[in-house]
Amino acid sequence: MNIQEVLSDKVKEAVQSIFDKQLPNVEFQPTRKDFEGDITIVVFPMLRLVKGNPVQIGEQIGAYLEEHVDAVASFNVIKGFLNIVINDGFYLDFFNSIFSTENFGFVKESDDAVMVEYSSPNTNKPLHLGHIRNNLLGYSVAEILKASGKKVYKTQIINDRGIHICKSMVAWQKFGNGETPSSTGLKGDKLVGNYYVAFDKAYKEQIATLVAEGTDLKVAEKEAPILQEAQEMLLKWEAGDADTVELWKTMNGWVYKGFEVTYKNLGVDFDNLYYESDTYLLGKDVVAEGLKKGVFFKKEDGSVWIDLTEDGLDEKIVLRSDGTAVYMTQDIGTAIQRVKDHPDVNGMVYTVGNEQDYHFKVLFLILQKLGFSWSKKLHHLSYGMVDLPSGKMKSREGTVVDADDLMADMTQTAATISEELGKLEDYNETEKQSLYKMIGLGALKYYILKVDPKKRILFDPKESVDFQGNTGPFIQYTYARIQSILRKAVSMGIDISKDAKVTELHGKEKELIKQLEIFPEIIQLAADNYSPALIANYTYDLVKEFNSFYQQVSILGESDDEKKVFRVQLSKKVAEVIQDAFRLLGVEVPERM
Repeated sequence: MNIQEVLSDKVKEAVQSIFDKQLPNVEFQPTRKDFEGDITIVVFPMLRLVKGNPVQIGEQIGAYLEEHVDAVASFNVIKGFLNIVINDGFYLDFFNSIFSTENFGFVKESDDAVMVEYSSPNTNKPLHLGHIRNNLLGYSVAEILKASGKKVYKTQIINDRGIHICKSMVAWQKFGNGETPSSTGLKGDKLVGNYYVAFDKAYKEQIATLVAEGTDLKVAEKEAPILQEAQEMLLKWEAGDADTVELWKTMNGWVYKGFEVTYKNLGVDFDNLYYESDTYLLGKDVVAEGLKKGVFFKKEDGSVWIDLTEDGLDEKIVLRSDGTAVYMTQDIGTAIQRVKDHPDVNGMVYTVGNEQDYHFKVLFLILQKLGFSWSKKLHHLSYGMVDLPSGKMKSREGTVVDADDLMADMTQTAATISEELGKLEDYNETEKQSLYKMIGLGALKYYILKVDPKKRILFDPKESVDFQGNTGPFIQYTYARIQSILRKAVSMGIDISKDAKVTELHGKEKELIKQLEIFPEIIQLAADNYSPALIANYTYDLVKEFNSFYQQVSILGESDDEKKVFRVQLSKKVAEVIQDAFRLLGVEVPERM
């Protein structure tokens, strides 16, 4: 039990005993640095139940706690804040109870299953910087939910069909001269992406020619021959034309192999995949069923809609007049199919950019109106775009920041900075390259994940690899520093396998244990809020606290053997929590730097 749990029950007991009132909950906050205390109880919310002077109420509750709770050493009241001083014995007992606990703060997996969808790329271009934020967020949220006790399925839906895919295929047929990834040495997703750009270039040239010949711009945009070829190809694909389907399979196959390399380098994975080519007809039968139930209605032209005006939204089409599905129909069908495939799924998280906020409001509401119980546990993990100092990205024009290139650049930036710092003299070349990649990717991931998902990010690669401040490399460096302390402790013959017999704590030791104590709570909070930023910033605070301890308290130079053992144990536990927290962010930590 942490101190908050211990005190919560006793504060309620105090209010019942002194004022004969039932307090529903107790509000805590860390004690301000300029006051004495370890944890603060906020008295003001109690005034709704207990009438009186907040200082006097605080004094009475404080006296009750001092008398009835062994862990409470003393208290003081500043205005409506009751500051509690916890005795060292409580924190020592707590530390000894968690020292040998593996994955401290992680909860055992329950039967409560959730599916997390992320990535979901198109197969006409390589992954870019926007996809990196999507993948890192989705993967990290999945890991955090797992640590909080949920059973998690990681998934994606691959947008492998449609006019945009046919554009790459037409361009390859026209300009490709039969080239392949193996003949060019290019990754398959890059090769196909080049033809998507080539299509756009040819399309614009054809429009310009038609306009110069006197065609109206709007007409030219529709009648450009290369666009008509792509539209004809889509019709052939839908009709199952053998040659078209064969080319589609071949080019998508190239892309999937390219994606696999990127995912592996980025360190993300999936439990199962869905393909739009398999799901784009799903949902039509649900619409038919919904029509019968009166959830949907038909307009005069035969199109099917849902009226959500009473819910503050608008009317939304779910089936066109020609009977073809829209994206909404497909998403309804896919959600239902996923629960059929995984009957234990009780909720889903969709990691999709904030430009789709309205779409998901509508989707979730439709599924609720269709009566699916799990629809109340659907969450859109909405996130802001990622910009670079150079500006916005456009796929069609080939001005995107390629994910592979960015990861390679990050590794190179890490290498340059590490070489300048000059601490790698005894590393061989393989060790150096491995470390550069770990630092570079750690910098990238941490910089993106430390920001609240809803906020837009301006990503500065050089700033992210700084070894000072709130960065991945700064935290990795602290972890490596602790590993160095542990190696020296072993060489000095220090045995940390038994509880250290210390009775008093240095102020810095106490602060460090208090920071460790809240880790389980932070995991639950991050899971509840779908926010890796809470884990990232907790880890930074822990590292700052450790560095302050390291600078002010002697560890291996301590003359008292019991204190020395305890400080090595404390350092070891901090390192374990850093490693576990970073694992939730998908970031590795080095043994030395």
